[in-house]
Amino acid sequence: MENDHFEALYPDTARAQDIEKLARYIREGASCQLLSLPGVGRGTVLGLLTNNSKIRNKYFGEDANRLLFVHVDFSEIRNRPLFDVMKFLFLSLSESLRSKKNPVFNKINELFKESLKFKDELVLFQALKEAIDLLVIEKDLRVVFLFDRFEEYIPTVSSQFFTNLRTLRNRAKYKFSVVFSLNRPLEELVDPSILSDFYELLEGNYVYLSLKDEYTTDFRISYIEKITGKKVQAQEFEEILKATGGMGKLVKVSVESLLSEEVSSPTRSGIHETDSRLRGNDIKSFLFAQKRIQNSLVEICRSLLPIEQQALIKEKFNDPSVLTYLEKVGLIKDRKIQIPLFAEHIKWHKDTSQQEAERIVYDTNTNTIKIGEDILSDRLTASEFRLLSFLLNNPDRIIERDEIINIVWSSVKSTAGITDQAVDQLIFRLRRKIEKDLTNPVHLHTVKGRGLRFNP
Repeated sequence: MENDHFEALYPDTARAQDIEKLARYIREGASCQLLSLPGVGRGTVLGLLTNNSKIRNKYFGEDANRLLFVHVDFSEIRNRPLFDVMKFLFLSLSESLRSKKNPVFNKINELFKESLKFKDELVLFQALKEAIDLLVIEKDLRVVFLFDRFEEYIPTVSSQFFTNLRTLRNRAKYKFSVVFSLNRPLEELVDPSILSDFYELLEGNYVYLSLKDEYTTDFRISYIEKITGKKVQAQEFEEILKATGGMGKLVKVSVESLLSEEVSSPTRSGIHETDSRLRGNDIKSFLFAQKRIQNSLVEICRSLLPIEQQALIKEKFNDPSVLTYLEKVGLIKDRKIQIPLFAEHIKWHKDTSQQEAERIVYDTNTNTIKIGEDILSDRLTASEFRLLSFLLNNPDRIIERDEIINIVWSSVKSTAGITDQAVDQLIFRLRRKIEKDLTNPVHLHTVKGRGLRFNP
């Protein structure tokens, strides 16, 4: 039941600006990317579209009943093969119909169960195509897949996945959309050759989530106060908003931390007012010392490239693309960090040895590449991973271009069409993800006229 979902309780004013942007793409039958820093609230926005009828009616009007939102949490199928992923998409489609009590559920569920008997990927996908045909042609529905936490599937995504999406879209035309929820644009995380079949349907379609939303925040805090029987004082709440920049997860964790630590006493209304006498006035210092807050700040930091981290540490934004990205995700405005707690975290980086170059290593147990404690491979495309893995096994040796082509494009039938430009673009993308200063690289050095030398 829709009302069983927490998102169904939010007012229709929640995330208004962001949902209007998403709704514009969906109404046009287009696909798009929903982008933000970790903890800003991408999952909440997708949950609002899926579970909140007030919001759907507000933004889609009479078409709301013809829209089928299918929420797919890719953290549940991380590192799974394509067959399992297609099965999960089909199951999620069926479950969406069941939860909305749509009468076509029985037919779609029957298609799903029958296709599973063959345990064959082609049979399963054929049944999924029939299901899409039934929904969009016979039932005149518009299917919208909401791919939550899609970045967690990136390490194993294949070109066939995007080809399958293109096939489904070609059958349904403008009655089929996909919203990819990510912490960075797909183009940075996936090789162009893998994304190519679907990219033209996504190109330029970005929705950068606002760092804060007062209606969502007010509702969530009111809910926390209701279930805890405690109330944050107005002055304390203002200090929390100031320290967190209003960012969703940080506000929530800050309020929970404060309420869990406070000595409280009941008021006449029965609500407990928090007593901050034990804390004094420095709420920001108290929050920065909380482990959950620190974890959230580390999560934000690890979503950034080394070059972006270094720009924040040095407060120098010489690379226009770095400045543009940090502004779009709302982390900086007028070249100033908008989350004071995160500014403290960056200052800590600046004051410690972590500003020095960190060693890049390959972890054989997890098949991951790390830079310091950060799992770098989560941000690498397949080509970048192959190249960096090879470089790690050949440190300080000059690697020529032909050798790079043979290693990176080994699965291609003929490497004759691989241009110098393709190699240069690959090296540039990898350098952006491992170097803190592109003008003074520490790890990846170009040896003019010969190739590359790598220092881990």
